[in-house]
Amino acid sequence: MVSAMILGIDMGTSVTKAAVFDRAGRCLGKASQPSTLTKLPGGRVEQNLDEVFASVGMVARDVLSHVNGTIQAVALTAQGDGLWLRDADGNSIRPPISWMDARASDIVRGWNRGGQNSVVQRVYELTGSGIFAGSQAGLVAHLSVEEPESLARAAVAGHCADAVLQHLTGQITVDASDASMPFLDVATRTYVAEALELCGISQWRHLLAEPAPVGATFALNRVGAELLGLPTGTPVTGGPFDMVSCAIGSGAFAQGDGSFILGTTLSAQVYTRDGTVAPGSEPAGVMLCTPEDGLYLRSLPTMVGTESVQWLRGLFGFDLASLGSLLNESSVGANGVRALSLLSPAGERAPFVDPLARGQFLNLTLGTTAPDMVRATCESVAYASRQCFEILGLTGEISATGGGLKSREWAQIFADVLGRPLNIPQEELVGARGAALVAYGALGDPVDRDVWRADRTVIEPNADARAAYDDGFARYLEDLEAARVAWNRADTVKHSSRG
Repeated sequence: MVSAMILGIDMGTSVTKAAVFDRAGRCLGKASQPSTLTKLPGGRVEQNLDEVFASVGMVARDVLSHVNGTIQAVALTAQGDGLWLRDADGNSIRPPISWMDARASDIVRGWNRGGQNSVVQRVYELTGSGIFAGSQAGLVAHLSVEEPESLARAAVAGHCADAVLQHLTGQITVDASDASMPFLDVATRTYVAEALELCGISQWRHLLAEPAPVGATFALNRVGAELLGLPTGTPVTGGPFDMVSCAIGSGAFAQGDGSFILGTTLSAQVYTRDGTVAPGSEPAGVMLCTPEDGLYLRSLPTMVGTESVQWLRGLFGFDLASLGSLLNESSVGANGVRALSLLSPAGERAPFVDPLARGQFLNLTLGTTAPDMVRATCESVAYASRQCFEILGLTGEISATGGGLKSREWAQIFADVLGRPLNIPQEELVGARGAALVAYGALGDPVDRDVWRADRTVIEPNADARAAYDDGFARYLEDLEAARVAWNRADTVKHSSRG
């Protein structure tokens, strides 16, 4: 029997997961429950908060029914961004708006105009965080015009993790990692009033919960205890959110170390002790607080990762289990086919922000096959990761995680494109695992990090493929630059014709 364990719960975009971890980082049991995304006209994407609460209870009770021992604490992590409006009792004011939502695209497009004097640029230089359509800034600004009554009724404009934390503990707070996007000064962990003013939403400042102190713990109330099947008073930690938790859970801890998540989206990040961004640099990505004061995670989360393959699956009808064989049916460089996998209707948020961004294939012929198009898409996602890491200034190891890496063939493409070994943890639920590691520390009982990171697979890059991918990456950047010019030329023509 294991004497003390942490229950980690990860409320993802498409799945809620729970796992129990011991002090060595071993997963002793896990459970999952699919989540519902409601996709509405105009690129609107919403969730149901009560369904999220129910899924948390289901996965927690499921996994706890299969393990023996004492649960020392509950560790939460979740998807970030979006807008989860609640009242003082934690009830949903309106359906939570997903980070995938595009309703604020026109607002963000306007904020992007003006070059170095644009709203997006100025907020980025104040806080280190860019703004995209599904971020809190644009969504609050949109509701301020379209649904001011929703904001007026709300007590808190928060995120998924703090919505669940409030339900379990009754406390209104937010982890500093979530609060980082996009209004926080990460060095002082306080909101930047000027950033709110630039976005025209200062009147809603009272809806932003104050970030919890480093190492904060909360306690299950009666509602939370009944939902999870644990004793009242069990400690709860409320973050960090998934990008930070996955970095920690995959074994990335130190300055210069990088990690990426190949899930619904591709997110690349590198630890830094410099919480500022260079003036005039591309206003993309986020500067995130971590559980360690003075250590930040500079992250470039793109809008599409495995979703690009899911889209192709819908076109060609292949099973995801056959992705590896499809990749092997083409060759390095996809027989000349090139792609931009920018398929989100909300555009792109990293390594650049453009609501007009759209995907494309180049160099198609009558001889192009489905495997060529699949491989070109997978290569383009890997090229996007390389572009991100070059911007982020990677100097250390790369840890990688996410459902897309179940395909070792796609993982090999990443290693070859990046030209570095990939360290992939054996445990798949790295978000919950990272949150559990943070919880042990918050309880004053830190674990041996070297032990936690030891259980991993290393994928070495193929030297023969590196030169071809260096050339492919150069063409990718050229294609991307040409596309960005075309998108914005079309937007200029469109607005001129309206005038």
